[in-house]
Amino acid sequence: MTASTELRRGLEALKTFKGRVDTLLADFEGSHAGPTNIAAHRIARASFSGATSPFPEADGLFTQYHRVHERLTALSKSLGHQIEAMGIAVHGADVGFDNLDEEARERFAAIQSRTQYDVDAARRDKAGKPAQSDNTDGGGW
Repeated sequence: MTASTELRRGLEALKTFKGRVDTLLADFEGSHAGPTNIAAHRIARASFSGATSPFPEADGLFTQYHRVHERLTALSKSLGHQIEAMGIAVHGADVGFDNLDEEARERFAAIQSRTQYDVDAARRDKAGKPAQSDNTDGGGW
């Protein structure tokens, strides 16, 4: 088998993989686990007991629910972004990274930066350190 035949087979495998990644991303975005759907499912504090009724256990449960909900929403967004980055990377391997349009390169860099910020924030949170303000939103995150 010649090198060009092997390259074509590899290229076809990458194209097939990219198609799967694109399908996965579209399915994920529309699923119950998609960031929009997770963010929309919120329970109010009053659902745990009367709004003005002193009930420390309900307050604690709501606090934990809210914390888990925020983390699930962030995880869902991060997963979607990482799948998108994988699609861009596969496309870049297909056409050559130098041939990616500027928008795709910028989006890939933004996703990498945001993912690193998320990893750093998770490490700080796990270590019990206060979160830093997030001024790196980048629009639409």
